[in-house]
Amino acid sequence: MLEMRILSSAITLTLILQTIWRVSHAQPQPQPTPQDPAAAAAAAADNPAAMQLLSKTMFNRFNNFSAFLGPDAKKHLGFCIRDMDAEWDKAFNFSKNTQFLAECRLCTAAEVKFYGQSLLGGGGGGLRSSYYLRPNKNCNLTAWPAGCEPGWACNVKKEDNVDIKNDKEIPERVLDCQPCCPGFFCPHGLTCMIPCPLGAYCPRAQLNQATGVCDPYRYQLPPGQANHSCGGADIWSDFNTGYELFCSGGFYCPTTTQRLPCTEGHFCRSGSTAQMRCFQLAGCDQQTENQNITAYGIIFFGGITMILLIIYNCSGQVLSDREKRQAKSREAAARSARETVQARERWKSAKDVARKGAELTAQLSRTFSRKKSVLNEPHKGSGQPKPGSDAALASMSGELKGKKKKESNLTKMLRDLEENPDNDEGFNVEIGDKNLKKQGKGKQLHTRSQIFKYAYGQIEKEKALQEQTKNLTFSGVISVASDLEFSSRPPIEVFFQDLTLTLKGKNKHLLRCVTGKLVPGHVSAVMGPSGAGKTTFLSALLGKAAGCTITGSILINGKNEPMQSYKRIIGYVPQDDIVHGNLTVEENLWFSARCRLAADLEKAEKVLVVERVIESLGLQHIRDSLVGTVEKRGISGGQRKRVNVGLEMVMEPSLLILDEPTSGLDSSSSLLLLRALRREALEGVNICMVVHQPSYTLYKMFDDLILLAKGGLTVYHGPVKKVEEYFSGLGIVVPERVNPPDYYIDILEGIVKPNANATVKFKELPLRWMLHNGYPVPPDMLDSAGVSSIATDDSSHGGMTPASATPDQSFAGDLWQDVKFTVGQKKDHIWLNFNRSQDLSNRNTPNVVMQYKFFLGRVGKQRLREARTQAVDYLILLLAGICLGTLAKVSDETFGSTGYLYTVIGVSLLTKIAALRSFSLDKLHYWRESAAGMSSLAYFLAKDSVDHFNTIIKPAVYLSMFYFFNNPRSTIFDNYMVLLCLVYCVTGIAYVLAIYYEPAPAQLWSVLLPVVLTLIANQDADSFASKIGNYCYTKWALEAFLLANAERYSGVWLIQRCGAIRQRGYDLDDYYPCLAYLIATGIFSRGVAFFCLVTFQKK
Repeated sequence: MLEMRILSSAITLTLILQTIWRVSHAQPQPQPTPQDPAAAAAAAADNPAAMQLLSKTMFNRFNNFSAFLGPDAKKHLGFCIRDMDAEWDKAFNFSKNTQFLAECRLCTAAEVKFYGQSLLGGGGGGLRSSYYLRPNKNCNLTAWPAGCEPGWACNVKKEDNVDIKNDKEIPERVLDCQPCCPGFFCPHGLTCMIPCPLGAYCPRAQLNQATGVCDPYRYQLPPGQANHSCGGADIWSDFNTGYELFCSGGFYCPTTTQRLPCTEGHFCRSGSTAQMRCFQLAGCDQQTENQNITAYGIIFFGGITMILLIIYNCSGQVLSDREKRQAKSREAAARSARETVQARERWKSAKDVARKGAELTAQLSRTFSRKKSVLNEPHKGSGQPKPGSDAALASMSGELKGKKKKESNLTKMLRDLEENPDNDEGFNVEIGDKNLKKQGKGKQLHTRSQIFKYAYGQIEKEKALQEQTKNLTFSGVISVASDLEFSSRPPIEVFFQDLTLTLKGKNKHLLRCVTGKLVPGHVSAVMGPSGAGKTTFLSALLGKAAGCTITGSILINGKNEPMQSYKRIIGYVPQDDIVHGNLTVEENLWFSARCRLAADLEKAEKVLVVERVIESLGLQHIRDSLVGTVEKRGISGGQRKRVNVGLEMVMEPSLLILDEPTSGLDSSSSLLLLRALRREALEGVNICMVVHQPSYTLYKMFDDLILLAKGGLTVYHGPVKKVEEYFSGLGIVVPERVNPPDYYIDILEGIVKPNANATVKFKELPLRWMLHNGYPVPPDMLDSAGVSSIATDDSSHGGMTPASATPDQSFAGDLWQDVKFTVGQKKDHIWLNFNRSQDLSNRNTPNVVMQYKFFLGRVGKQRLREARTQAVDYLILLLAGICLGTLAKVSDETFGSTGYLYTVIGVSLLTKIAALRSFSLDKLHYWRESAAGMSSLAYFLAKDSVDHFNTIIKPAVYLSMFYFFNNPRSTIFDNYMVLLCLVYCVTGIAYVLAIYYEPAPAQLWSVLLPVVLTLIANQDADSFASKIGNYCYTKWALEAFLLANAERYSGVWLIQRCGAIRQRGYDLDDYYPCLAYLIATGIFSRGVAFFCLVTFQKK
């Protein structure tokens, strides 16, 4: 409070000095005026025309000084007054009432300068804590006339010529002391008058007999002076110190000498010069200080709540209707294709039955008929039809009936079917387009119905041919491959030799001396006990083994090229089922196909690929079902696993790596999955998968087997059909009714000991395999005494060799090694993320713009399905707006700083927590998609673009409650612009927290940051915390709020406004820069978030 008084004193001094400066630099007026205005007023008292002329002359002398503003005006008041002329008119434009100016005893420049210097503490320049002045020429210890008392003023001598522009000498004013004129204030210790600003009410004071105070002011009559009466106002300062000068709330003061009550239907804030009309539903009574627009807030609350309830209950209706329309079109196409195939099969069956019937009839005729030669005569000619043919049946039918009919359409269709069984001509009537086959490969198909019919026609044809074979192995594979037209994919053959992985800094082997190859068109299984390095082996092949030293060689198609160069045609199925739970099965697969298939591939072909995968994985009946999340139940775990595999199958890879795809699946689902993979192998796909304890049926469906022991050592790598032969040669024979892979894994685990006839121990099996194939063997493995050191049972990744064992170190040494290992691993992660290899896949996937479009559609669907969560966020914002708007009413003394302080904290906190969901829940999905070659920029921009909807709507939702319950003087548009920039800023900060931190610490930081930074930003300008707050977004938001509201306070509020702005260190010109800082912070934080997204990935 004391500091506010000191600041208001300084502001008062500056304003008055500017007034006198204007006076001193004014041009001479053409009207002649007396040197003493009081004497002139007395002389013109009986002449109204002269009084009016004198009043106008005094007003012109006082008011026309705005054109002569000096350079010091901007220096002293530029922080709180943007337009000096406009503010001068709002405070001192007395054109409506100039008569009171003629009766005043205006202070000269010297008197006002003395008044200001006294408030500043004299020559030292320090601010005083009171409004009492130093002794001067008129008021001192020896002379104290009545005009020195507060609210009084005196005249000069008649013979003295007073120059109002004189700032050097104070004139002698000791005569004819009278109360201060209404509309002026007379400071204590000064005998002249200063005009009160507009919005003030400065009447003549009245003595309160009970308290002895001159109401409505605070000064008392001087003791011992019986003739002394209460004068006028004595001070103009801030609201807390001189609130009696302000026009009271519920009243308006058109002039500083007139106060009128607010009429019904209007409201008058404190310091008003005119009454303002209330809104229709506000219901303002007489002398209403502020209109109550809560009714509008209640209406908005009801309307928004109704909309949110509709969204909450009908959020999925739009998508469900669209899905139903697609399902109808798809089912009609599938039904048409099935009917076509069934008709084809019925015609084939009818043809076979007719052929067999004709042959039987001919045989019976030759046996029992006496006229055999006659019956056989038609068959002897070379031009006659064979028995059992369609022509023979037709001729026999014609002879029996004795009629010669024209060949029917059915007979023609049967004949065409016999001549070309694969021809669909004649059966495309049910499909709806006879020229579907002529269009070929799905070209020129535009409508959804045509595309689905084409796709399902192809699928039904493939299914019919597959049912004619036993299994997709051996002869069945050959049969299907000869009947079906499979697309040719670029082959990828992977050859690895002496592949060894060692942990950096720990010299611990994860893989050792692994040699072999993966052949296109083969399905290879990687098996072994836990800790054998199966997943590590797959990571090494893909070049993703971070934190490890890789030795050996990996050749792609015989060339030493990085695997990352082929990532567009390589599919990797992780062990965890990373599938979007708020999308349907079809939407997950279709998105992967659109982003990863060739950009120039026709849409019909893409649909065919997706439909073929759905059909082969048995997902047809759940294609429109949501996958589900932890909170919301969806499809089963086995179905989710198949969808996880399907995400890679739809991109038609040339190399498909799967990490335990059958884990969690029953035998039938595993068999269905492996059959789908076998079909992929028919197209030349190189498939390698980690499998845990497959059934014997699945085991026999693999082409090759890679069997690893603990420590990443190879035990066997070759065809499945030769594995038992190899182990039998070592004396390890699989007992009857025991699954071979289970038996071998149990031996490698040490659970089952080899037969008595076995010539090796289980720890010697890797060495035997190396010697069997002539591979180079490390020296330590050749040492017969070091056989037991090949692998240790207590190691999860394989044991350490004696050569790699390190001596015992101190705790500090171990700690240093761990730090080096962690830093090296982070470095490898960053290098993997930024490493860009030349693309050798020859597949042009959609560019960033197209992927942005696909991501935008996907995120839009996800947000629409999460509409209930969004509705809850909006409802919480509404309640926060009601609570903060009701509890933190706008205070004219602080310009609503309390309410805005709570607003910055509440909106920042709620917006950040909601924005965390954009990236926290999708990290795993992004890491998988980015590793597959999808654009990180398109992903980030799509997320941010969809969040712009919340950025625009949430400020409006909050203000719809806060503004109508709080009702500040600033416009709702000003508040909305600040909130819009604030929400945009904090959303970007939330992105950084969500991407860099785990969900729990990210939420903690989202709560702490707005609270702590807002408290720092609310400190006074001279504090150390305020220096830090200059770089906080909360300070910029709070400053913009207060400046937008403070600028609406003018006239008598000018000192209060300037004092409050100076106390906080704000500047009116910083309103737009503050908004720009918020936007720039939002853009910068989004850049940091994107950098973290592509850099700090966890593999």
